[in-house]
Amino acid sequence: MGVYLNPGNVDFQEVLNSKIYVDKSELIQYTNSVLRTTQKYICVSRPRRFGKSMAANMLTAYYSRGCDSREMFQGLKIAKHTDFEKHLNQYNVIHLNMRDYLTESENMKQLIQFVEEDLLDELQQEFADLRMPRRKTLVKVLEQAFAQYKIPFVFIIDEWDCIFRVHKSDAASQKTYLDFLRNLLKDKSYIALAYMTGILPIKKYGEHSAINAFYEYSMTDASPIEEFTGFTEQEVRRLCEQYQMPFTETKKWYDGYCVDGVSIYNPKSVVEAMLRGKFSNYWTKTETYEALKVYIDLNQDGLRDKIVQMIAGEKVPVNPDKFQNDMTTFHSADDVLTLLVHLGYLTYDEQNRMVWIPNGEVRQEFINSIEDGGWEPVVQAIRSSERLLQATLSGDEETVAELIEQAHQANASILKYNDENALSCVISLAYYSAQKNYTLHREMPAGKGFADIVFEPNRNCDLPALIVELKWGHSAEEAVEQIKQKDYLDCLKNYSGEVLLVGVNYDKEKRHTCRIERVKI
Repeated sequence: MGVYLNPGNVDFQEVLNSKIYVDKSELIQYTNSVLRTTQKYICVSRPRRFGKSMAANMLTAYYSRGCDSREMFQGLKIAKHTDFEKHLNQYNVIHLNMRDYLTESENMKQLIQFVEEDLLDELQQEFADLRMPRRKTLVKVLEQAFAQYKIPFVFIIDEWDCIFRVHKSDAASQKTYLDFLRNLLKDKSYIALAYMTGILPIKKYGEHSAINAFYEYSMTDASPIEEFTGFTEQEVRRLCEQYQMPFTETKKWYDGYCVDGVSIYNPKSVVEAMLRGKFSNYWTKTETYEALKVYIDLNQDGLRDKIVQMIAGEKVPVNPDKFQNDMTTFHSADDVLTLLVHLGYLTYDEQNRMVWIPNGEVRQEFINSIEDGGWEPVVQAIRSSERLLQATLSGDEETVAELIEQAHQANASILKYNDENALSCVISLAYYSAQKNYTLHREMPAGKGFADIVFEPNRNCDLPALIVELKWGHSAEEAVEQIKQKDYLDCLKNYSGEVLLVGVNYDKEKRHTCRIERVKI
Protein backbone atom coordinates (compact mmCIF):
# COMPACT_ATOMS: atom_id res chain seq x y z
CA MET A 1 0.00 0.00 0.00
CA GLY A 2 1.45 3.34 -1.06
CA VAL A 3 0.70 7.01 -0.62
CA TYR A 4 -0.15 7.68 -4.26
CA LEU A 5 0.02 4.24 -5.88
CA ASN A 6 -2.51 1.72 -4.59
CA PRO A 7 -3.40 3.68 -1.45
CA GLY A 8 -5.68 2.27 1.23
CA ASN A 9 -9.29 3.00 2.05
CA VAL A 10 -8.92 4.96 5.28
CA ASP A 11 -10.11 8.26 3.79
CA PHE A 12 -13.39 6.76 2.62
CA GLN A 13 -13.77 4.89 5.92
CA GLU A 14 -13.75 8.27 7.67
CA VAL A 15 -16.63 9.36 5.44
CA LEU A 16 -18.58 6.23 6.39
CA ASN A 17 -17.83 6.87 10.06
CA SER A 18 -19.36 10.34 9.90
CA LYS A 19 -22.67 11.13 11.59
CA ILE A 20 -24.28 11.74 8.22
CA TYR A 21 -23.40 9.69 5.15
CA VAL A 22 -25.58 9.77 2.06
CA ASP A 23 -24.94 6.71 -0.08
CA LYS A 24 -23.63 7.80 -3.50
CA SER A 25 -21.90 4.50 -4.21
CA GLU A 26 -23.91 3.85 -7.38
CA LEU A 27 -21.59 6.31 -9.10
CA ILE A 28 -19.32 3.25 -9.21
CA GLN A 29 -21.88 1.48 -11.37
CA TYR A 30 -21.38 4.19 -13.97
CA THR A 31 -17.58 4.18 -13.78
CA ASN A 32 -17.61 0.38 -14.06
CA SER A 33 -19.70 0.68 -17.22
CA VAL A 34 -17.06 2.83 -18.95
CA LEU A 35 -13.94 0.94 -17.84
CA ARG A 36 -11.71 0.15 -20.83
CA THR A 37 -14.00 2.01 -23.24
CA THR A 38 -13.53 5.29 -25.09
CA GLN A 39 -15.70 6.86 -22.37
CA LYS A 40 -13.15 5.96 -19.70
CA TYR A 41 -11.98 9.59 -19.43
CA ILE A 42 -14.23 11.42 -16.94
CA CYS A 43 -13.91 15.02 -15.75
CA VAL A 44 -16.39 16.01 -13.04
CA SER A 45 -16.62 19.71 -12.17
CA ARG A 46 -18.83 21.15 -9.45
CA PRO A 47 -18.58 23.85 -6.75
CA ARG A 48 -16.44 23.62 -3.64
CA ARG A 49 -17.77 21.41 -0.84
CA PHE A 50 -20.11 19.50 -3.14
CA GLY A 51 -18.57 16.09 -2.43
CA LYS A 52 -15.88 15.87 -5.12
CA SER A 53 -13.16 14.56 -2.80
CA MET A 54 -15.58 12.13 -1.15
CA ALA A 55 -16.31 10.59 -4.55
CA ALA A 56 -12.58 10.43 -5.37
CA ASN A 57 -11.84 8.65 -2.07
CA MET A 58 -14.74 6.25 -2.65
CA LEU A 59 -13.45 5.27 -6.10
CA THR A 60 -9.96 4.84 -4.69
CA ALA A 61 -11.24 2.55 -1.94
CA TYR A 62 -13.21 0.49 -4.44
CA TYR A 63 -10.61 0.03 -7.20
CA SER A 64 -7.28 0.06 -5.31
CA ARG A 65 -5.30 -3.17 -5.02
CA GLY A 66 -3.72 -1.69 -1.90
CA CYS A 67 -6.63 -2.66 0.34
CA ASP A 68 -9.55 -5.02 0.85
CA SER A 69 -12.78 -2.98 0.80
CA ARG A 70 -15.36 -5.76 0.48
CA GLU A 71 -16.76 -5.33 3.98
CA MET A 72 -16.74 -1.55 3.66
CA PHE A 73 -18.98 -1.59 0.58
CA GLN A 74 -21.08 -4.59 1.54
CA GLY A 75 -23.94 -2.54 2.96
CA LEU A 76 -23.94 0.12 0.24
CA LYS A 77 -26.09 0.29 -2.87
CA ILE A 78 -23.29 -0.67 -5.25
CA ALA A 79 -22.96 -4.10 -3.58
CA LYS A 80 -26.33 -5.10 -5.07
CA HIS A 81 -25.06 -4.78 -8.65
CA THR A 82 -23.88 -7.83 -10.55
CA ASP A 83 -20.41 -6.50 -11.44
CA PHE A 84 -19.60 -5.35 -7.89
CA GLU A 85 -17.18 -8.20 -7.17
CA LYS A 86 -15.67 -8.20 -10.65
CA HIS A 87 -13.89 -4.84 -10.26
CA LEU A 88 -13.51 -4.61 -6.48
CA ASN A 89 -9.83 -3.91 -5.59
CA GLN A 90 -8.62 -5.18 -8.95
CA TYR A 91 -6.70 -2.19 -10.36
CA ASN A 92 -3.49 -0.28 -9.84
CA VAL A 93 -4.83 3.06 -8.61
CA ILE A 94 -2.89 6.31 -8.75
CA HIS A 95 -4.62 8.95 -6.61
CA LEU A 96 -3.25 12.49 -6.74
CA ASN A 97 -4.49 15.70 -5.15
CA MET A 98 -2.99 18.47 -7.25
CA ARG A 99 -3.62 21.06 -4.54
CA ASP A 100 -0.95 19.38 -2.40
CA TYR A 101 1.61 19.62 -5.18
CA LEU A 102 0.68 23.21 -5.98
CA THR A 103 1.24 24.19 -2.34
CA GLU A 104 4.73 22.73 -2.11
CA SER A 105 6.08 23.75 -5.54
CA GLU A 106 7.42 27.12 -6.67
CA ASN A 107 6.52 26.81 -10.33
CA MET A 108 4.88 24.48 -12.81
CA LYS A 109 8.11 22.78 -13.83
CA GLN A 110 8.76 21.87 -10.20
CA LEU A 111 5.18 20.69 -9.67
CA ILE A 112 5.46 18.26 -12.58
CA GLN A 113 8.89 17.15 -11.36
CA PHE A 114 7.52 16.37 -7.89
CA VAL A 115 4.61 14.35 -9.31
CA GLU A 116 6.91 12.30 -11.53
CA GLU A 117 9.46 11.67 -8.77
CA ASP A 118 6.85 10.54 -6.25
CA LEU A 119 5.17 8.17 -8.69
CA LEU A 120 8.43 6.72 -10.02
CA ASP A 121 9.60 6.03 -6.44
CA GLU A 122 6.39 4.18 -5.58
CA LEU A 123 6.27 2.30 -8.89
CA GLN A 124 9.78 0.96 -8.25
CA GLN A 125 8.82 -0.06 -4.71
CA GLU A 126 5.54 -1.69 -5.76
CA PHE A 127 7.04 -3.61 -8.69
CA ALA A 128 10.40 -4.74 -7.42
CA ASP A 129 11.05 -7.05 -10.38
CA LEU A 130 9.89 -4.55 -13.00
CA ARG A 131 12.16 -4.52 -16.05
CA MET A 132 12.96 -0.84 -16.16
CA PRO A 133 13.01 0.82 -19.58
CA ARG A 134 16.22 2.49 -20.72
CA ARG A 135 14.57 5.92 -20.46
CA LYS A 136 12.95 5.91 -17.04
CA THR A 137 10.29 8.52 -17.69
CA LEU A 138 6.98 8.19 -15.87
CA VAL A 139 5.07 7.26 -19.01
CA LYS A 140 7.67 4.67 -20.06
CA VAL A 141 7.62 3.01 -16.63
CA LEU A 142 3.80 2.90 -16.60
CA GLU A 143 3.80 1.36 -20.07
CA GLN A 144 6.33 -1.26 -18.99
CA ALA A 145 4.41 -2.06 -15.78
CA PHE A 146 1.23 -2.67 -17.75
CA ALA A 147 3.00 -4.70 -20.41
CA GLN A 148 4.69 -6.90 -17.82
CA TYR A 149 1.87 -7.42 -15.28
CA LYS A 150 -1.25 -6.90 -17.47
CA ILE A 151 -2.99 -4.94 -14.72
CA PRO A 152 -4.24 -1.56 -15.95
CA PHE A 153 -4.19 1.68 -13.98
CA VAL A 154 -7.02 3.81 -12.65
CA PHE A 155 -6.02 7.46 -12.36
CA ILE A 156 -7.95 9.57 -9.86
CA ILE A 157 -6.88 13.22 -9.90
CA ASP A 158 -8.59 15.46 -7.35
CA GLU A 159 -8.53 19.28 -7.63
CA TRP A 160 -7.07 18.91 -11.10
CA ASP A 161 -7.94 22.53 -12.00
CA CYS A 162 -6.45 24.30 -8.95
CA ILE A 163 -3.65 25.60 -11.20
CA PHE A 164 -6.22 27.54 -13.23
CA ARG A 165 -7.85 28.97 -10.11
CA VAL A 166 -4.65 29.98 -8.29
CA HIS A 167 -2.57 31.06 -11.29
CA LYS A 168 -5.47 32.61 -13.18
CA SER A 169 -3.38 34.67 -15.60
CA ASP A 170 -0.35 32.44 -16.05
CA ALA A 171 -1.18 31.03 -19.49
CA ALA A 172 2.30 29.55 -20.01
CA SER A 173 2.12 27.45 -16.84
CA GLN A 174 -1.42 26.38 -17.66
CA LYS A 175 -0.36 25.12 -21.08
CA THR A 176 2.64 23.31 -19.62
CA TYR A 177 0.37 21.59 -17.12
CA LEU A 178 -2.15 20.56 -19.77
CA ASP A 179 0.63 19.17 -21.95
CA PHE A 180 1.84 17.11 -19.00
CA LEU A 181 -1.65 15.66 -18.47
CA ARG A 182 -2.02 14.95 -22.18
CA ASN A 183 1.26 13.08 -22.30
CA LEU A 184 0.38 11.13 -19.16
CA LEU A 185 -3.22 10.22 -19.95
CA LYS A 186 -4.28 10.60 -23.56
CA ASP A 187 -4.51 7.45 -25.68
CA LYS A 188 -2.63 5.33 -23.17
CA SER A 189 -3.40 1.62 -23.17
CA TYR A 190 -2.31 1.32 -19.53
CA ILE A 191 -5.36 3.32 -18.41
CA ALA A 192 -8.60 1.57 -17.48
CA LEU A 193 -10.19 4.74 -16.09
CA ALA A 194 -9.16 8.37 -15.60
CA TYR A 195 -11.38 10.30 -13.21
CA MET A 196 -10.65 13.97 -12.54
CA THR A 197 -12.47 16.38 -10.24
CA GLY A 198 -12.42 20.16 -10.15
CA ILE A 199 -14.53 23.29 -10.09
CA LEU A 200 -13.93 24.42 -13.66
CA PRO A 201 -14.51 22.46 -16.87
CA ILE A 202 -11.43 21.75 -19.00
CA LYS A 203 -9.76 24.92 -20.27
CA LYS A 204 -10.23 25.61 -23.98
CA TYR A 205 -6.86 26.28 -25.59
CA GLY A 206 -7.27 25.51 -29.30
CA GLU A 207 -4.46 23.09 -30.04
CA HIS A 208 -3.87 22.93 -26.29
CA SER A 209 -7.25 21.43 -25.62
CA ALA A 210 -4.78 18.86 -24.51
CA ILE A 211 -7.14 16.52 -22.75
CA ASN A 212 -10.09 16.73 -25.09
CA ALA A 213 -10.62 12.97 -24.80
CA PHE A 214 -12.37 13.61 -21.48
CA TYR A 215 -16.12 13.47 -21.16
CA GLU A 216 -17.15 16.41 -19.02
CA TYR A 217 -19.90 16.41 -16.39
CA SER A 218 -20.50 19.86 -14.97
CA MET A 219 -23.12 22.15 -13.41
CA THR A 220 -24.31 23.01 -16.91
CA ASP A 221 -24.45 19.41 -18.19
CA ALA A 222 -24.06 16.50 -15.77
CA SER A 223 -26.15 13.82 -17.46
CA PRO A 224 -26.21 10.87 -16.87
CA ILE A 225 -24.62 11.23 -13.42
CA GLU A 226 -26.57 14.32 -12.30
CA GLU A 227 -27.92 12.68 -9.13
CA PHE A 228 -24.36 12.46 -7.80
CA THR A 229 -23.80 16.23 -8.07
CA GLY A 230 -25.27 16.83 -4.60
CA PHE A 231 -28.13 15.64 -2.41
CA THR A 232 -31.40 14.83 -4.16
CA GLU A 233 -34.78 15.87 -2.78
CA GLN A 234 -35.59 12.34 -1.65
CA GLU A 235 -32.30 12.10 0.23
CA VAL A 236 -32.93 15.45 1.94
CA ARG A 237 -36.47 14.45 2.93
CA ARG A 238 -35.10 11.37 4.68
CA LEU A 239 -32.53 13.46 6.55
CA CYS A 240 -35.19 15.97 7.61
CA GLU A 241 -37.32 13.13 9.00
CA GLN A 242 -34.34 11.62 10.79
CA TYR A 243 -33.22 14.91 12.37
CA GLN A 244 -36.73 16.34 12.81
CA MET A 245 -36.02 19.41 10.68
CA PRO A 246 -38.73 21.09 8.56
CA PHE A 247 -38.33 20.06 4.94
CA THR A 248 -40.01 23.19 3.52
CA GLU A 249 -37.52 25.45 5.28
CA THR A 250 -34.60 23.24 4.25
CA LYS A 251 -35.74 23.45 0.64
CA LYS A 252 -35.95 27.24 0.75
CA TRP A 253 -32.47 27.56 2.22
CA TYR A 254 -30.48 24.98 0.27
CA ASP A 255 -32.41 23.70 -2.79
CA GLY A 256 -32.55 25.30 -6.20
CA TYR A 257 -29.68 23.79 -8.16
CA CYS A 258 -31.20 22.54 -11.39
CA VAL A 259 -28.86 19.91 -12.83
CA ASP A 260 -30.31 18.46 -16.01
CA GLY A 261 -33.78 18.68 -14.53
CA VAL A 262 -32.84 17.09 -11.20
CA SER A 263 -33.34 19.21 -8.08
CA ILE A 264 -30.04 19.24 -6.19
CA TYR A 265 -29.37 20.49 -2.65
CA ASN A 266 -26.10 21.87 -1.33
CA PRO A 267 -24.66 18.89 0.65
CA LYS A 268 -22.36 20.94 2.89
CA SER A 269 -25.18 23.17 4.10
CA VAL A 270 -27.74 20.39 4.51
CA VAL A 271 -25.36 18.33 6.67
CA GLU A 272 -24.48 21.35 8.83
CA ALA A 273 -28.14 22.31 9.27
CA MET A 274 -29.12 18.78 10.29
CA LEU A 275 -26.28 18.37 12.79
CA ARG A 276 -26.64 21.85 14.30
CA GLY A 277 -30.42 21.86 14.27
CA LYS A 278 -30.70 25.33 12.74
CA PHE A 279 -30.57 27.03 9.36
CA SER A 280 -27.74 29.37 8.42
CA ASN A 281 -25.34 30.28 5.61
CA TYR A 282 -22.97 27.33 6.00
CA TRP A 283 -21.68 26.88 2.45
CA THR A 284 -21.13 30.58 1.76
CA LYS A 285 -19.05 30.85 4.95
CA THR A 286 -16.44 28.56 3.40
CA GLU A 287 -15.28 31.49 1.26
CA THR A 288 -15.40 35.27 1.66
CA TYR A 289 -18.04 37.24 -0.23
CA GLU A 290 -15.27 39.03 -2.15
CA ALA A 291 -14.99 35.87 -4.24
CA LEU A 292 -18.41 36.74 -5.68
CA LYS A 293 -18.11 40.52 -5.56
CA VAL A 294 -15.08 40.66 -7.84
CA TYR A 295 -17.15 39.18 -10.68
CA ILE A 296 -20.51 40.93 -10.28
CA ASP A 297 -18.76 44.30 -10.08
CA LEU A 298 -17.34 43.83 -13.58
CA ASN A 299 -20.62 45.03 -15.17
CA GLN A 300 -19.58 43.30 -18.37
CA ASP A 301 -22.09 43.82 -21.18
CA GLY A 302 -25.02 44.85 -18.98
CA LEU A 303 -24.15 42.36 -16.25
CA ARG A 304 -25.42 44.65 -13.49
CA ASP A 305 -28.94 44.72 -14.95
CA LYS A 306 -29.01 40.92 -14.94
CA ILE A 307 -27.73 40.72 -11.35
CA VAL A 308 -30.48 43.11 -10.20
CA GLN A 309 -33.10 40.99 -11.95
CA MET A 310 -31.84 37.82 -10.27
CA ILE A 311 -31.66 39.40 -6.83
CA ALA A 312 -35.29 40.37 -7.41
CA GLY A 313 -36.06 36.69 -7.90
CA GLU A 314 -36.07 36.51 -11.70
CA LYS A 315 -34.36 34.27 -14.23
CA VAL A 316 -32.22 35.68 -17.04
CA PRO A 317 -31.17 34.13 -20.38
CA VAL A 318 -27.58 33.03 -20.90
CA ASN A 319 -25.40 31.47 -23.57
CA PRO A 320 -22.79 29.29 -21.81
CA ASP A 321 -21.22 27.93 -24.99
CA LYS A 322 -18.55 30.64 -25.43
CA PHE A 323 -17.20 30.41 -21.89
CA GLN A 324 -13.46 29.69 -22.02
CA ASN A 325 -13.48 27.67 -18.78
CA ASP A 326 -11.16 30.01 -16.91
CA MET A 327 -11.51 32.85 -14.42
CA THR A 328 -10.10 35.72 -16.47
CA THR A 329 -11.43 35.56 -20.05
CA PHE A 330 -14.72 37.47 -20.11
CA HIS A 331 -16.06 38.79 -23.39
CA SER A 332 -19.67 39.19 -22.28
CA ALA A 333 -22.04 39.01 -19.34
CA ASP A 334 -22.77 35.42 -20.39
CA ASP A 335 -19.17 34.44 -19.64
CA VAL A 336 -19.36 35.85 -16.11
CA LEU A 337 -22.74 34.27 -15.43
CA THR A 338 -21.51 30.89 -16.68
CA LEU A 339 -18.51 31.07 -14.35
CA LEU A 340 -20.87 31.83 -11.45
CA VAL A 341 -22.84 28.68 -12.35
CA HIS A 342 -19.67 26.58 -12.06
CA LEU A 343 -18.76 28.29 -8.77
CA GLY A 344 -22.20 27.49 -7.35
CA TYR A 345 -23.55 31.05 -7.08
CA LEU A 346 -26.08 30.51 -9.88
CA THR A 347 -27.88 27.54 -11.34
CA TYR A 348 -28.63 26.78 -14.98
CA ASP A 349 -31.60 25.32 -16.82
CA GLU A 350 -30.16 23.70 -19.94
CA GLN A 351 -33.52 23.26 -21.65
CA ASN A 352 -34.50 26.94 -21.40
CA ARG A 353 -30.94 28.32 -21.19
CA MET A 354 -31.72 30.46 -18.14
CA VAL A 355 -29.79 31.18 -14.94
CA TRP A 356 -30.95 32.33 -11.51
CA ILE A 357 -29.92 32.48 -7.85
CA PRO A 358 -30.68 29.00 -6.51
CA ASN A 359 -31.70 29.55 -2.89
CA GLY A 360 -31.90 31.80 0.16
CA GLU A 361 -28.38 31.08 1.34
CA VAL A 362 -26.76 32.17 -1.92
CA ARG A 363 -29.14 35.12 -2.34
CA GLN A 364 -27.86 36.49 0.97
CA GLU A 365 -24.32 36.24 -0.37
CA PHE A 366 -25.31 38.45 -3.30
CA ILE A 367 -26.71 40.99 -0.82
CA ASN A 368 -23.46 40.89 1.17
CA SER A 369 -21.53 41.49 -2.03
CA ILE A 370 -23.43 44.60 -3.11
CA GLU A 371 -23.58 46.34 0.27
CA ASP A 372 -20.03 47.72 0.10
CA GLY A 373 -20.71 50.34 -2.54
CA GLY A 374 -21.73 50.91 -6.14
CA TRP A 375 -25.17 49.38 -5.70
CA GLU A 376 -26.77 51.97 -3.41
CA PRO A 377 -30.21 52.20 -5.15
CA VAL A 378 -30.59 48.43 -5.08
CA VAL A 379 -29.47 48.18 -1.46
CA GLN A 380 -31.84 50.96 -0.43
CA ALA A 381 -34.78 49.24 -2.11
CA ILE A 382 -33.94 46.02 -0.28
CA ARG A 383 -33.60 47.80 3.06
CA SER A 384 -37.02 49.42 2.58
CA SER A 385 -38.65 46.17 1.50
CA GLU A 386 -39.85 45.11 4.95
CA ARG A 387 -41.53 48.47 5.46
CA LEU A 388 -43.17 48.14 2.01
CA LEU A 389 -44.46 44.66 2.78
CA GLN A 390 -45.91 45.75 6.11
CA ALA A 391 -47.55 48.77 4.49
CA THR A 392 -49.10 46.48 1.88
CA LEU A 393 -50.39 44.00 4.44
CA SER A 394 -51.92 46.82 6.50
CA GLY A 395 -53.52 48.44 3.43
CA ASP A 396 -51.51 51.68 3.64
CA GLU A 397 -51.86 52.69 -0.02
CA GLU A 398 -50.01 56.02 0.26
CA THR A 399 -46.93 54.45 1.81
CA VAL A 400 -46.94 51.63 -0.74
CA ALA A 401 -47.09 54.13 -3.61
CA GLU A 402 -44.38 56.27 -2.03
CA LEU A 403 -41.93 53.40 -1.48
CA ILE A 404 -42.49 51.89 -4.94
CA GLU A 405 -41.99 55.33 -6.49
CA GLN A 406 -38.72 55.76 -4.61
CA ALA A 407 -37.45 52.33 -5.70
CA HIS A 408 -38.57 52.90 -9.29
CA GLN A 409 -36.92 56.31 -9.62
CA ALA A 410 -33.74 55.26 -7.82
CA ASN A 411 -33.23 52.26 -10.09
CA ALA A 412 -34.31 53.92 -13.35
CA SER A 413 -30.63 54.38 -14.22
CA ILE A 414 -30.19 50.61 -14.10
CA LEU A 415 -33.46 49.52 -15.69
CA LYS A 416 -35.54 51.24 -18.37
CA TYR A 417 -38.06 53.53 -16.70
CA ASN A 418 -41.11 53.45 -18.98
CA ASP A 419 -41.09 49.71 -19.37
CA GLU A 420 -43.59 47.42 -17.65
CA ASN A 421 -41.11 44.56 -17.38
CA ALA A 422 -38.61 46.90 -15.74
CA LEU A 423 -41.28 48.09 -13.29
CA SER A 424 -42.13 44.47 -12.50
CA CYS A 425 -38.47 43.86 -11.72
CA VAL A 426 -38.29 46.96 -9.52
CA ILE A 427 -41.41 45.90 -7.62
CA SER A 428 -40.02 42.39 -7.12
CA LEU A 429 -36.85 44.02 -5.77
CA ALA A 430 -38.84 46.43 -3.59
CA TYR A 431 -40.66 43.44 -2.07
CA TYR A 432 -37.37 41.58 -1.51
CA SER A 433 -38.12 40.74 2.14
CA ALA A 434 -41.30 38.94 1.04
CA GLN A 435 -39.11 36.13 -0.33
CA LYS A 436 -38.76 34.86 3.24
CA ASN A 437 -42.42 33.87 3.41
CA TYR A 438 -43.64 33.92 -0.17
CA THR A 439 -42.93 32.30 -3.52
CA LEU A 440 -42.92 34.95 -6.22
CA HIS A 441 -44.40 34.27 -9.67
CA ARG A 442 -43.94 36.67 -12.59
CA GLU A 443 -46.44 36.65 -15.48
CA MET A 444 -48.34 33.77 -13.91
CA PRO A 445 -51.04 32.14 -16.11
CA ALA A 446 -54.34 33.07 -14.50
CA GLY A 447 -57.97 33.13 -15.64
CA LYS A 448 -58.16 35.05 -18.91
CA GLY A 449 -54.57 36.22 -19.04
CA PHE A 450 -51.39 36.53 -17.01
CA ALA A 451 -51.10 38.10 -13.57
CA ASP A 452 -48.13 40.48 -13.41
CA ILE A 453 -46.81 39.41 -10.00
CA VAL A 454 -48.25 36.85 -7.59
CA PHE A 455 -46.93 36.35 -4.06
CA GLU A 456 -48.02 32.89 -2.92
CA PRO A 457 -47.56 32.24 0.82
CA ASN A 458 -45.31 29.34 1.73
CA ARG A 459 -46.74 26.43 3.67
CA ASN A 460 -47.33 27.01 7.36
CA CYS A 461 -47.41 30.77 6.70
CA ASP A 462 -50.53 32.64 7.83
CA LEU A 463 -49.96 35.74 5.69
CA PRO A 464 -52.41 36.62 2.89
CA ALA A 465 -51.59 36.05 -0.77
CA LEU A 466 -50.85 39.08 -2.96
CA ILE A 467 -51.73 39.68 -6.61
CA VAL A 468 -50.03 42.81 -7.99
CA GLU A 469 -51.14 44.33 -11.28
CA LEU A 470 -49.15 47.14 -12.92
CA LYS A 471 -50.38 49.98 -15.11
CA TRP A 472 -48.83 52.96 -16.87
CA GLY A 473 -50.89 56.01 -17.74
CA HIS A 474 -54.15 54.58 -16.39
CA SER A 475 -55.13 54.26 -12.73
CA ALA A 476 -54.53 51.97 -9.77
CA GLU A 477 -58.29 51.31 -9.63
CA GLU A 478 -58.22 50.03 -13.22
CA ALA A 479 -55.41 47.68 -12.28
CA VAL A 480 -57.50 46.16 -9.47
CA GLU A 481 -60.52 45.87 -11.76
CA GLN A 482 -58.42 43.98 -14.30
CA ILE A 483 -57.50 41.42 -11.60
CA LYS A 484 -61.20 40.84 -10.99
CA GLN A 485 -62.46 40.94 -14.59
CA LYS A 486 -59.80 38.58 -15.89
CA ASP A 487 -60.25 36.25 -12.93
CA TYR A 488 -56.60 36.30 -11.87
CA LEU A 489 -57.65 34.73 -8.57
CA ASP A 490 -57.84 31.51 -10.55
CA CYS A 491 -54.03 31.20 -10.26
CA LEU A 492 -54.40 30.50 -6.52
CA LYS A 493 -56.41 27.28 -6.82
CA ASN A 494 -54.29 25.56 -4.18
CA TYR A 495 -54.73 28.41 -1.69
CA SER A 496 -57.61 29.35 0.55
CA GLY A 497 -57.73 32.48 2.67
CA GLU A 498 -57.33 36.21 2.29
CA VAL A 499 -55.93 37.74 -0.90
CA LEU A 500 -54.80 41.33 -1.32
CA LEU A 501 -55.45 42.78 -4.77
CA VAL A 502 -52.77 45.43 -5.28
CA GLY A 503 -53.05 47.83 -8.21
CA VAL A 504 -50.07 50.09 -9.00
CA ASN A 505 -50.07 52.84 -11.63
CA TYR A 506 -47.58 55.52 -12.63
CA ASP A 507 -47.98 58.42 -15.05
CA LYS A 508 -45.67 60.36 -17.34
CA GLU A 509 -44.79 62.67 -14.45
CA LYS A 510 -43.51 59.54 -12.69
CA ARG A 511 -46.12 59.80 -9.95
CA HIS A 512 -47.22 56.48 -8.50
CA THR A 513 -50.58 55.56 -7.01
CA CYS A 514 -51.79 52.40 -5.32
CA ARG A 515 -55.12 50.74 -4.63
CA ILE A 516 -55.49 47.73 -2.30
CA GLU A 517 -58.59 45.58 -1.89
CA ARG A 518 -59.10 42.50 0.26
CA VAL A 519 -61.01 39.41 -0.84
CA LYS A 520 -61.34 35.86 0.44
CA ILE A 521 -61.22 32.64 -1.54
